[in-house]
Amino acid sequence: MAFQLPDLPYAHDALADLGMSAETLEFHHDLHHNAYVTNGNAAIAGTEWENKSLEDIITGTYDASSVAQNGIFNNISQLWNHNQFWEMMGPGKSAMPGALEKALIENFGSVDDFKSQFSAAGAGQFGSGWCWLVKNADGSLAVTKTENGVNPLCFGQTALLGCDVWEHSYYIDFRNKRPVYLTNFLDNLVNWENVASRM
Repeated sequence: MAFQLPDLPYAHDALADLGMSAETLEFHHDLHHNAYVTNGNAAIAGTEWENKSLEDIITGTYDASSVAQNGIFNNISQLWNHNQFWEMMGPGKSAMPGALEKALIENFGSVDDFKSQFSAAGAGQFGSGWCWLVKNADGSLAVTKTENGVNPLCFGQTALLGCDVWEHSYYIDFRNKRPVYLTNFLDNLVNWENVASRM
């Protein structure tokens, strides 16, 4: 069964007052994300991956020995990444649940220190990619960054929070100011309840 483009969990203009415009979501979700769905379906058609889950395709096609990944991986991983990304944001101020706050303090020293590390990872990712808050197999939390469409599934980690630092995610609203976009993402856009639910 072919993968589908999921609807946004909010209106296109729901995040506009928080720093992500309707225009950005129209381009990012309706065009870019949809292209990953279309191209991903075409790439897996007639292959061993055609009826597999997104997660199985990602872990099965990722090549740890290569920076340049194959077309199946690139499109399917980006499809999955964006499915998570929209859910990790939301309109309105989101209070951070106590269990998540406690875990961040235990692993990073403070919530502010976590935010600083997360923003630094995103700003320091050369070219396109993502920055992540992940849970490792031993239960510890870490901040990571990945190139292009690579994601925590490739390393046996659970993605708790991810921020897209491809230019199409922020250029309409922030031009080339990626660090400002990242600060705004953490301060205004993150749905912390969703992040906590992934723990």
